[in-house]
Amino acid sequence: MEKKHISFGKIPQFRDIIRNVNHQSQFEGFDQDGEPIYNTHARKPIIAFNGTVKLHGSNGAVCMSNEGEIWCQSRNRILSIEADNNGFWQFCHDRETIFTELFHKIADYITVPMRVVSIFGEYCGQGINSGCAIHQLSKRFVIFAVKVLSEEGDSYYFDPSNLRDHVNQIYNIYDFKTFKVSVDFNYPELAQNEFVKLVSEVESECPVGKAFDVSGVGEGIVWIGMYEGVRHVFKTKGEKHSTSKVKKVASIDVDKINSIREFVDYAVTNNRMEQAVEELFTSQNIEPAIQQMGDFLRWIMKDIAKEEADTLGENNLTLKDVGRHVSNKARVWFQDLLNSNAGLK
Repeated sequence: MEKKHISFGKIPQFRDIIRNVNHQSQFEGFDQDGEPIYNTHARKPIIAFNGTVKLHGSNGAVCMSNEGEIWCQSRNRILSIEADNNGFWQFCHDRETIFTELFHKIADYITVPMRVVSIFGEYCGQGINSGCAIHQLSKRFVIFAVKVLSEEGDSYYFDPSNLRDHVNQIYNIYDFKTFKVSVDFNYPELAQNEFVKLVSEVESECPVGKAFDVSGVGEGIVWIGMYEGVRHVFKTKGEKHSTSKVKKVASIDVDKINSIREFVDYAVTNNRMEQAVEELFTSQNIEPAIQQMGDFLRWIMKDIAKEEADTLGENNLTLKDVGRHVSNKARVWFQDLLNSNAGLK
């Protein structure tokens, strides 16, 4: 087959993953016009994310077709002896036999007819960017992903953790320190301080540099989590790595978020929501319906504003602080009520 550049894609920020997970958890299919249907009342998941050190080098890949042809590439183009990238083409050419062995190891685990397999990694070391601990090291390739393109044109990522050849300066990102954080997407901001803490540790002392006895700044962390078969990836960086020019991960007031959670548990009770249903619907012989969701939520917010103003003040909270969280819990309750009523018919 003709050589083809295989893209890895840009790694998004945490805020992008919040949006993506919300959409995935709320997606219910398509309507008759092919438009997506979202259930905004659906509960959101808790996802465990595994983190690896993000290296400030040059994204590269070595690819093999189903016909056995091998090529290497930078983030944006296929490389050659005439058009190299910091010596990456030469690095791969000198190790073609080693990479062939790695591809054969991958092939033992592939269960679908494949067109191209790509081993992605960071080509890093002296002369490739600057400012981090790894820039004191000789050039090396650190594998972080394997992408399989099937004959049908589908693609998926393969666990790369068993691929390495240290003798030939081919490492694996899982050779170094890793991290774990669970994110409750009902309150995703609660995980943010843990991200800040871990990124600060990496920036202060890069675990990859430390493994090779050099000290210095690290760039950040890449996080991967799975939810119902979908791979969610994002990066976190901080302020010390100024060369990356990305927004740092900001810390948040955990005490305030916990106060909001406690207030919602205290105030948005079954009794209060049942009272709303009684006054709005039952007493007027009206069957609750999804179209009345807005009326229900407004009643809850108005009742809390009237009855719980003192409690809000005692906890240094305002109605604006809790409004979104109150509505989220009340929406789920009302949707469950509608589902229960439909099941009884």
